[in-house]
Amino acid sequence: MAGFAEDNNFDVIVVGAGNAAFAAALAARHQGARVLVLEKASQKLRGGNTRFSGGLFRCTYQGLEDLIPLVRENDNPETVALDPYPAAAYHRDVERVTGGRADPELSAVLIDRSYETVQWMADLGIPWEFNRAVGAVTVPGSTRVKLASGAALRVKGEGVVLSSMWFRIADDAGVTVRYETHAQRLTTDQSGRISAVEVRGPEGVQVLQCRAVVLASGGFQANPEMRTAYLGPHWSLVKVRGSRFNTGEMTRAALAAGAQSYGEWSGCHATPIDADAPTYGELRLTDKTNRLSYPFSVMVNLDGERFTDEGADFNLYTYAKMGREILQQRSAVVFQIFDQRTVPLLETRYNTGTPVVADTLPTLMDRIAERYRALGFHKETALASVSAYNAAVQEGTFNPDILDSKHTTGLRPEKTNWATRLERPPFVAYPATVGITFTFGGIRINTAAEVIDYLERPIPGLFATGEMTGGFFYLNYPGGAGFMLGAVFGRIGGENAAKFAASLPR
Repeated sequence: MAGFAEDNNFDVIVVGAGNAAFAAALAARHQGARVLVLEKASQKLRGGNTRFSGGLFRCTYQGLEDLIPLVRENDNPETVALDPYPAAAYHRDVERVTGGRADPELSAVLIDRSYETVQWMADLGIPWEFNRAVGAVTVPGSTRVKLASGAALRVKGEGVVLSSMWFRIADDAGVTVRYETHAQRLTTDQSGRISAVEVRGPEGVQVLQCRAVVLASGGFQANPEMRTAYLGPHWSLVKVRGSRFNTGEMTRAALAAGAQSYGEWSGCHATPIDADAPTYGELRLTDKTNRLSYPFSVMVNLDGERFTDEGADFNLYTYAKMGREILQQRSAVVFQIFDQRTVPLLETRYNTGTPVVADTLPTLMDRIAERYRALGFHKETALASVSAYNAAVQEGTFNPDILDSKHTTGLRPEKTNWATRLERPPFVAYPATVGITFTFGGIRINTAAEVIDYLERPIPGLFATGEMTGGFFYLNYPGGAGFMLGAVFGRIGGENAAKFAASLPR
């Protein structure tokens, strides 16, 4: 790529090459810094988790009038409807899904700077559209689509386009990218300032001098050893939805340099995905292995039993923890069962899978047992569970647009919303397992994106953003907030890293 002369001295080194990393790199470059981006992967596999994502960003807005200037000619605002999503609503969602544990100062910056950061990205050339893919429903009696609260925007072309656009914008700005360059250690000078990054690349081991570093290399979800150590032994064999290169080395390097560990190290974003998905993310599938229409399903495990409240909340507020529920089931495999009343509500991503289909429920159970014979599916128990569920469904009006309180009575667990009987054939069942997206524990930063040590002091010259930072998400997270975190604190970290580098004597 275009850039400065290929030497080993830079003002700012950014470790990582996803959304968070390029927000940092561009922000630093716009401050006049000489910037190097280190990408562990090859050019063919570049982009980290960003390339595998649906490109959803959770930001504040007062109405369509705030989003139309961002979407521009990419979408038609007359085809959508939405409710305002002010900062107070964003705060409530973060508090609710994290059990009040999220760092209040970091959350406030994430929320208060969300809209302006999306606007900044649009001005850079990132294309936006309305998010019809996740959480959106058709307005009854209308051709318009009601967008999910807070999750109205996504990048047009999803993560694949977001990644390619970041690389193109960085190239045009004169940011240097080095591929197949694995950052391993951070070096400090006698004053304690981060002064270099040791890397292993095509030319062997090198020490790259710099004035500041921004860490943006993701969580440790693709590292089986770290998953087992921090999440628990059952996480050793789970499928990884995204990049195989997010293996946590720079988190360890930051801790070795004195960074404070922070957040829920035993927590992660783990979502239901196709049970037949590959072990690691594949670029041909990106995020299309997700199986997130479960609120409208009846889910049974291999023992034929329901195990969770499928309708506890909208999927954008439960999908990050639903994967952990599935992991607790035998072989971490379950089946989402729908009838023709709910099949039309399925996300289009279900088209990447092959469902089991039958005209009667007994035949459906027989066919599940036959296809997944090696897993030992208990078809008689499953049929009894579905029959008990159907009998327990209470009368009420089914409305997928709201928490409709259409529920069951007398079951354990109950289904609290969207409880409809399975009675309209043909019936379909999709197999699902757990796919890990990113981990919640990481290193601590302050509101300036500076990495903090155990004495609550910034480590000079060290900044961080994105999935490798802790304190934002606990137990769960609101969909789209992860990308927003990376961009908001990437921009802040890049700007401050450049300013710090400029403050040092030449």
